[in-house]
Parts: sequence; structure tokens; C-alpha cells
Amino acid sequence: MNSQEKELARGRFKLKIHESNGQEFEDLFTSIMNYAEQGFQAIKPWGNIGDRKNDGYIKSAGIFFQVYAPEDITRSYVQVVNKIKTDFEGLKKQWTPINEFYFVVNDKYKGVNADCEQAIQAIKKEHGLNDAGFKTAKDLENLLFSLDDDQIFSVIGFLPDPEKITLDFSILNEIIKHLMKLPLSREGDSLIVYPDWDDKIQINNLGRIESQYLNTASFQVASLDNYLKNESIFFAEGIKDQIRNVYKNLENNYSGNDLFWEIVTKISPRQDSSIQTSVIILLAKYFETCDIFKEPK
Repeated sequence: MNSQEKELARGRFKLKIHESNGQEFEDLFTSIMNYAEQGFQAIKPWGNIGDRKNDGYIKSAGIFFQVYAPEDITRSYVQVVNKIKTDFEGLKKQWTPINEFYFVVNDKYKGVNADCEQAIQAIKKEHGLNDAGFKTAKDLENLLFSLDDDQIFSVIGFLPDPEKITLDFSILNEIIKHLMKLPLSREGDSLIVYPDWDDKIQINNLGRIESQYLNTASFQVASLDNYLKNESIFFAEGIKDQIRNVYKNLENNYSGNDLFWEIVTKISPRQDSSIQTSVIILLAKYFETCDIFKEPK
């Protein structure tokens, strides 16, 4: 698949995630795992014995999966914690050996809270497991896009002709909409330290106003990073690639402040201050990581 087809495929998969609850999500998980792990065996409930707390496993490695898909994960954290504990206790009584245990939850790209993570890590420690943790929507997406194209289509269905659709900046528009909803950040700077910010502003001949916009936007980069942590690798890389492509297409014809504003104009779906502010947050992130603009030597 080319990048446009991958973007469309990701959109279709994301729609499946948001529409899948209960058995539908378990079937989606099973269809991906059947392709991704040769030794994976799904376990379906049978009569009055159920699935014995095992929704699927890789027998040769002793890796077990339990699947849970509430309609609204944010209202179900107490149930998630309780289900992790009861499901593992039931699993341990019926299956052996258990080397790894994963709780597959449809978080709908929202992430899981700290109580859930502590509960599953407590199980890992108490029972001496090699590993334990969550598999969420972003993990399934990453796994899906590691498959061959025909396997991906088998999971999500075939795509329409890319030449008959327009997707130019849909992946950027998705994150711009999210950034527009962000409250003012109370978090510190991004955890990663990159080449000196002021030196880079000076080398790229950015003016006082442009540097001030970038400085202000940089306070929101930590919130942006938190959002991207719950998205797939493909989504995060797609954002970076599209912004870098815009920069590369403009850098030979523009420089300094003109280059800065041309990028903002090109990426913004409308020349609206709230949209442009969100776009500058994206520029601040990739300015900081030296994916765009000249890097200090």
C-alpha cells in the first residue's frame, strides 16, 4: 500500500475500533492475531464450561490473552481492575504454565488509567510471570500494519480506488481538531532534550513574533506527546512525515519568517487563529526534534 492507501486503511480500522464492543472486538482481535502469531489459538466459549478465562493463547510460549471491550472505558475502570484480578485467578486454576498474561482492552485510543496498570503489574510480581500488561487499540493497529497487505484487507475489508478520493491532509486535520480542544497545559517541558532552542531560532532567521509563537506553543508539546502515546506508530510517523514533506517542498523557495508562515498556511485547513495556533504546536514539536528547519551545528 502507498501512504494514501495506508491512511485510508487506518481510518477504516479506527472506525472498527470505535464501533466494536463485546464480541465484535474479540473477533477483531482474533482475526489480527491469527495472522500475526502462527501459534495463536483462539478459545471460544463452549456450552456451560465457557472459555475458562482464556480468550486465546500461544501454547508453546505460555502466553495468554483475556479480552474486554466495554462501551465506555472511562466509566469502567473499577470493573476493569476487578476483571483483571478475577480473570487471572480463574485462568490460573484452569491453565498451565502461564509465562505471560495480557489484558486486551478496547480503550478506543484513550489509554488505561494508573490503577489498571498497577493491578496487572501486581499480578506479574505476585505470580512470577515473565511479563504482563495491556494490549490496547494502538497495539492492535501497530500489529495490523505489520501484516501483508492482503491480510490487512482481510481484516478491514478492501479499499475504494484511492484515485477517486481526496485525503490530502486528513491525518493532520485529525490531530489539529484534537489540539484545538486542549486546555492550557499544566505540565512541564517535553521529557526529551534536543539541540538548543534559541540557537536554532537564530540560525533559521526567525523573528521576534515567530519565535514567541513557537515558545508559547512549546508548552503544549508535552500534552501532544501524551496524546500520541495512545496512537499507533503509523499515525505518529504519518504526522511527522506530512509536516516534514511540507517543509521540504517549501524550503528551497522560502526562508526565515516567510518559510514559517508558508508552512502554517499550507497545513491549516482554514486561516483561522485557533487552527493556526494548533498548527504552530505541531511545528514546535518537530522544530524541537529537528525534523524541520535547519539544525544548529
